[in-house]
Amino acid sequence: MGGARRVGWVAAGLVLGAGACYCIYRLARGQRPGSQRLRLRSSRSAEDLTNGSYDDILTAEQLQKLLYLLESTEDPIILERALVTLGNNAAFSTNQVIIRELGGIPIVGRKINDPNYSIKEKALNALSNLSVNVENQIKIKVYVSQVCEDVLSGPLNSPVQLAGLRLLTNMTVTNDHQHLLSHYITDLFQVLLAGNGSTKVQVLKLLLNLSENPAMTEGLLGAQVDSSFLSLYDGHVAKEILLRALTLFQNINNCFKKEGHLAKPAFTKGSLFFHLYGEECAQKMQALVNHPDADVKEKVTIIPKF
Repeated sequence: MGGARRVGWVAAGLVLGAGACYCIYRLARGQRPGSQRLRLRSSRSAEDLTNGSYDDILTAEQLQKLLYLLESTEDPIILERALVTLGNNAAFSTNQVIIRELGGIPIVGRKINDPNYSIKEKALNALSNLSVNVENQIKIKVYVSQVCEDVLSGPLNSPVQLAGLRLLTNMTVTNDHQHLLSHYITDLFQVLLAGNGSTKVQVLKLLLNLSENPAMTEGLLGAQVDSSFLSLYDGHVAKEILLRALTLFQNINNCFKKEGHLAKPAFTKGSLFFHLYGEECAQKMQALVNHPDADVKEKVTIIPKF
């Protein structure tokens, strides 16, 4: 993938990451106290850093104190607030670098093991913002398998599951680490079909990243997918889901044609290949040509026939 595309994705992820947690950040922070003097080991320091002492971007010294809190306290309230504050500061490119250089990524990463789901969610959100930086991804990639397991085994449609999916989506905006998800593709399709609207959108964002990489095409087409997958192409499906499902088909089809060495017999019955290139899907595509939404009609017409 070209450098320009990588920079573009990283910049887009930065904007999305900053917005994703900001409302939580404002809710979690309190009023500005009168004094801003901080002492590393005092309870006042913890309260200041997590309750709104600083409305501006934290300095390196303040970030270091915040990381100390994450390592030194077991108070779930302070942990949660500290992760929210750190996560929102991690939405800024300068602090993404500082947090990495301070050794903050493994400190945050350890918190995704916390049995408290709220703390786990905030840790995933913080890692998600940190993952916008491609150098940070090198350190964060060690958590990808665990995050996949948590996404697949955790409560369906939960904040933890969505936070994990957002992190995986950020980690796959370039091709560098997509292979780490190869063994989870079939399971991701199961989450896609079982989840609510928000979950469907987030899984589709992740699958769209994978679908742009020809190296992932065989794994996607070979995934065992329930026939209900084709219901995503029904005319009544929400536009934000339908357009992404159509783009998924378009991307896979484009890559499949480029990868001419892939042979049809390699894909078993029940695979995504048989659903996308079967008669039922062809009928659904034909019906969508008459969809009332212009964007949907345009997307359907530019999907090349196999």
